[in-house]
Amino acid sequence: MKILPYIVFVTAFLFFGGIVLFFNFNAPKAKHVVVERIFPFSLIAIFVVQFVGYKDIQSMSGLYPYLASFSKDLVPFLHTTQFTIIVGTLMQWFMMTALLLVMMRPWFHFKTMKWLVKCIATPILVLSAISIVPMLLMMEGYVAPSILYFTLPVEIALALSLCVHYWIKDYKIRISKHSYLEVALYATLLNFATMTSNIPAFFLGIGYVNHNVIDLSIYHRWYIYILLIFIPFALYFGLRKAHKDKIVFTLTFISLGTMLVFLAHYRYDTLFNPDTFISWWNLPWHLCNMAMIIIPLCLIFKLKKLFYFTYFINVFGAVMAMMMPNYSDTLTIWNPEVVNFWINHSIVYMLPILCVALQVFDRPKMKQYFYSSIWFAGYYLIILILNPVFTAFNHPTDYLFINSMFITDKLGSWANNVFKINFIINIKGVALEFHPIYQAVYFVMYLLIGFGVWFIYQLGFDIADRHYALHLKLKGIRIDRLALKSVLNGRSISEPMEGNVGVKLELVNFSKKYGLNKYYAVEDANLEVHGGEVFGFLGPNGAGKSTIIKSIVGIQPITSGDIYVCGYNVKSQPVYAKSQIGFVPDHYALYEKLTGREYLNYIADIYEVSKEDRDYRLLKYIRLFELEDSIDNKIKTYSHGMKQKVTIISALIHNPKVWILDEPLTGLDPTSIFQVKECMKRHAERGNIVFFSSHLIDIVEKLCDRIAIIKHGKIQCIKTVEEIEKSGKTLEQFYLDIIGDNENDPRGKNVTKGRKAKKVKTTKKGE
Repeated sequence: MKILPYIVFVTAFLFFGGIVLFFNFNAPKAKHVVVERIFPFSLIAIFVVQFVGYKDIQSMSGLYPYLASFSKDLVPFLHTTQFTIIVGTLMQWFMMTALLLVMMRPWFHFKTMKWLVKCIATPILVLSAISIVPMLLMMEGYVAPSILYFTLPVEIALALSLCVHYWIKDYKIRISKHSYLEVALYATLLNFATMTSNIPAFFLGIGYVNHNVIDLSIYHRWYIYILLIFIPFALYFGLRKAHKDKIVFTLTFISLGTMLVFLAHYRYDTLFNPDTFISWWNLPWHLCNMAMIIIPLCLIFKLKKLFYFTYFINVFGAVMAMMMPNYSDTLTIWNPEVVNFWINHSIVYMLPILCVALQVFDRPKMKQYFYSSIWFAGYYLIILILNPVFTAFNHPTDYLFINSMFITDKLGSWANNVFKINFIINIKGVALEFHPIYQAVYFVMYLLIGFGVWFIYQLGFDIADRHYALHLKLKGIRIDRLALKSVLNGRSISEPMEGNVGVKLELVNFSKKYGLNKYYAVEDANLEVHGGEVFGFLGPNGAGKSTIIKSIVGIQPITSGDIYVCGYNVKSQPVYAKSQIGFVPDHYALYEKLTGREYLNYIADIYEVSKEDRDYRLLKYIRLFELEDSIDNKIKTYSHGMKQKVTIISALIHNPKVWILDEPLTGLDPTSIFQVKECMKRHAERGNIVFFSSHLIDIVEKLCDRIAIIKHGKIQCIKTVEEIEKSGKTLEQFYLDIIGDNENDPRGKNVTKGRKAKKVKTTKKGE
């Protein structure tokens, strides 16, 4: 009898292998249909029939280490040894992994998948063929010849023939050293997904009497830490940068493997027997049990509306179940019932969240919650009927805990009193008991909690988005740092990228685009400003002045091109570039709970200004702007003009080489305007740059050496004030001639200030 399975395997392998070789070498066009479609679907059909057609085919009975004492007296029909038990058990486990890999291979084509079939599935199937007899002996109850002695060898032969096909198809693919590690990690992960609940006990025993996973004991908490926190986060961070095919494969395999292991605990041999109809009570009607089937169906067939049912309804239920497990408090840590419970509920909690976090399914909107509520209402109605029906036939059931006091006991006597309000219907002598008030309130509260969970999800995803944005930013900084070291060619990173160019501000082909907007806020701007200049920057609202200024000072990133401040690249050397700049924004933001002096000292600390220099400059500017009486008062008591003065002093406290002002004179009195103008002149006379934008053309004309005019995101001209005067025009006339009709913006929209892209008309409000 032991030789029969091997004869069947060899015969089947020669048959299927011959077909594979024929179609690969003699009919390559037909092999796609025959080998890559008919063979996999045939393998799936054999697997399903075998899985549901036999009692406990995947249960792996007799697995605990102490069963090494199995003897002929205990199980005389086995006539086996401890070695046979171990081999049969492990090969059943690993063969599940191999079969799933082979069955999924036609639909996934990334390189790691190809190597998993070649390096993992193939050797496992070869070992399975060698171990057919131990596996058959471990399948409970088969002591006489049965159809299983034919189906199992045929299944292995067909799967191994498909492996031969994929070896031929992918023979040119070479595996790298990095890929070896990835394949090993995947093999470990996938084998965990197909691990039955009996395997931990097989290796570790079921645990001692006091190893109970309940009531938040240390063992209960470890289950929570590992399955609720560590594994989901490990999968998310391990897959978030992977290709979508790899993500979908991984999640689908995990869902299929765990589903099959879970369903192996159910009996299917009596379901279609009319005399045993009531055995249907033993099917996985419970909410989290049904989710084990729903999740792989959603992943395979892209059932979006059904998926959000598990996302909103099942996840919350699974978390609550893990916090308050409903198995016996005498079960120990590795008891198969405990392990099965935690695998089931952790998958139901984990996979829906990962599917959305890894963008397999879109983040839900209100209509998805509406669909999930409809699905839940249908499910609730079904179990509302099934619970009393099965109970009336002496099979008490409590799907979703709406037919017992399991939940009300945790809420207090008032909840128990509500539950005890019952309603009995007699149908042909069968009494069906309902608890209408409790069950109605339960339904409404579950829906409301599902709605509340949505906001928790959104908070989590917002955190994940920000973390990923930070990750990308840090990655960009590392890349820029490497590029900077390459350009500096051995020089210190504290040295200017452009070398010793002195005091100079330069824009080189600078462009800025906001978000997904197809129009540029500023396009291909080129500009040079040298030490000793007071440089005016003119343009209408929305032309791009503030965009350029904010890019120079590092408030917003550069889309393309470069900006240099005293030779430092703003993009690659942001800290050193900013140390050369003093900035007065158009809208200041001060720490108003500090005094003026405290705030200015704080800014001086940031720029590492020595105590001697800061004391000298503070005294100088406090007197200049007449702040002696108020400098030690809190900033929140200051007027708008006084706050503007503090902002200007903070920009000068470190004596910057480039002083940038964006509409600096707004809100100042005439005396203060005069003082600021004098500061600008004196600062430029010391060899520094003063770069400012303003709509006050008469002040620009009297104060500036050169000006630039920008329109529709493009610099129209750069001229000295003297050149403009020689043309016979005032600066105002010249400006108006250049600007012309400001309404006809070819960009078609207002693209400044980082607004979300919208198709709106160009406005004249704010830049």
